[in-house]
Amino acid sequence: MSAADPLPGTEHDEETRWQRQLREQFPIVAEHPESAYLDSAATSQKPRAVLDAVQHYLTTSNANAGRGTYPWANRTTELVEETRQRVKRFLHDPQPGTSGVHFTSGTTEGLRTVARDWLVPYLTDGDEILVPHADHRANLDPWLEARLLLAERGVDIRVRALPYQEVSGDYDHRALDGVVGPRTRFVAATHVHHVYGGDMNVHRIRAAVGPDVPICLDAAQSVGHLPVDVAQLDVDFVVFSGHKAMALPGTGAVWARNGRGPVFRPGGWQGTPNTAGIVSLRAALDWLDAAGPDRIARWTTALTGRLTDRLRHLDPYEILGCPASLAADSALPAAQRRHGIVTFRHRDIPSDDLGFILYSHGFMVRADSLCQAGTGEKDGSVRVSLHVYNTVEEVDRLLGVLESLT
Repeated sequence: MSAADPLPGTEHDEETRWQRQLREQFPIVAEHPESAYLDSAATSQKPRAVLDAVQHYLTTSNANAGRGTYPWANRTTELVEETRQRVKRFLHDPQPGTSGVHFTSGTTEGLRTVARDWLVPYLTDGDEILVPHADHRANLDPWLEARLLLAERGVDIRVRALPYQEVSGDYDHRALDGVVGPRTRFVAATHVHHVYGGDMNVHRIRAAVGPDVPICLDAAQSVGHLPVDVAQLDVDFVVFSGHKAMALPGTGAVWARNGRGPVFRPGGWQGTPNTAGIVSLRAALDWLDAAGPDRIARWTTALTGRLTDRLRHLDPYEILGCPASLAADSALPAAQRRHGIVTFRHRDIPSDDLGFILYSHGFMVRADSLCQAGTGEKDGSVRVSLHVYNTVEEVDRLLGVLESLT
């Protein structure tokens, strides 16, 4: 099933059965059939396998990691180290012997850790960094904070903005040559945009900056939602949140290639890790690999195509992002389609009111300014974000409500 294929019906019974079997593995979804959870870009629901893994750990070997020598403590330490390797395998790490994985509370802390503990010592006076000003604020604020920390040390760096295409919301790769220079030392970018749902084409950034500049990728909306291959991406950091990838809240990771610039070593004393969260992350990655990230991506992209293809014909609605990606039969390659995220506004109904209306019909969506940074969207909007537990029927039911408001 490609992004432009029709969604499962009689001719796609295998895909329908596959999806239903997965959906049944989410207790909160199965036990609330009257509700449609459409906010997976904020946090995903958890399959039974993840919940069982956490329950088993907490009732059999719960202890601190790296602090004791008795069996429970040793097993906890092993689980943490095994999860580091599990993250590397999930990301298709080509050199796991030299790369590193550091666990955090989520993407925001992970990006701040890279900024404070790796970027600040790496830069020197006159260096330039290139960062996004219209993505999630978690991928802008840490780099601005790094500039302030360096200024306190008497080091002056320049923060330059990644150029954007105004209509599509994608980075303007044709304009990159105008902002990349001989003192460009670092780039922060986003893999999948949290508002527009588009792949931000990091490979074009790599082509523009050359082979030696480190790139840090905010993968909060891609890990757990579609395949992520660090060998193909050719980036130096991948930062993501476990709670968006079917693990528990308060769990995240920084993967560091350790091939350009110094080795990534988080500073300061590392306290007690979130061991239950780390156990949940390992179980979540096992579940996702078994389900198939590529298959999950095809399902959610097809649902997104169905939603946008019909919503674009409803006059009161404005869909944010690239217009060329709206039609289900778009000529865009699958990699350029919206990945499970559709954000829109009603021309007459305020977005927060629209969110309440949708909830009254059983739909849980995000309705606000979506944590946009800098020059990003400031007006409120409604974001529908889909995952593998969402169905064709839910999308069609949502469209029926939206149509009734035209």
